[in-house]
Amino acid sequence: MNGQIVAFTGVAAGMVAMPGADFTVVVRNALISRRAGVACALGVTGGLLLHTALAVAGVAAVLTAVPALFRVLQLLGGGYVLYLGVRTLPTLWKTPTETAHAPEFAHESGGRPLRQGFVTNALNPKAPITFLSLLPQFVPAGGSALLRTLLLALIVVVLALVWFPAVAVLVDRLGRWLRRPWAARAVAGVTGGALTVLGVLLLAEPLLAA
Repeated sequence: MNGQIVAFTGVAAGMVAMPGADFTVVVRNALISRRAGVACALGVTGGLLLHTALAVAGVAAVLTAVPALFRVLQLLGGGYVLYLGVRTLPTLWKTPTETAHAPEFAHESGGRPLRQGFVTNALNPKAPITFLSLLPQFVPAGGSALLRTLLLALIVVVLALVWFPAVAVLVDRLGRWLRRPWAARAVAGVTGGALTVLGVLLLAEPLLAA
């Protein structure tokens, strides 16, 4: 493994592990169950796989060239993150039993967490542009640029496939403490508040830029 790939792996690991909507939504689902957390983590990884594929294909360049399309995706992504945050906040006023049987959490195993993770990541239009701007910096002149770009994209996906499920498992292992009434309310407040603030910020950027 040459120095460029090692350097890229370090940069990509920092990007993947950076706290944000992906991290928060995985934690939120992991507090429901390990299965929900891991499913959500796999959904986030699926979103990253989509973004890296788009970046390699050059579709991200279209988002840069068509500001209106970029803003529409920003609004969709911000709206979805805000929706998740607002839906989480009411659990602050519920008992653990009520929370466990609330309609929004009644079927949070399997498809719904997977879909939440995928949509949260996939509706972030900055991701493919970030990859499009980052990947070429680690593709040497000469040789097969496509093969190197695919390799770098694969590294990002593998890092996400390790990091987000690990976060879900860790949160689940700490679940006995985190699910205590006061801790559960604190975590719900932090994750719900974080998602709500992130959603507002994501919505504000394209609206203020319009």
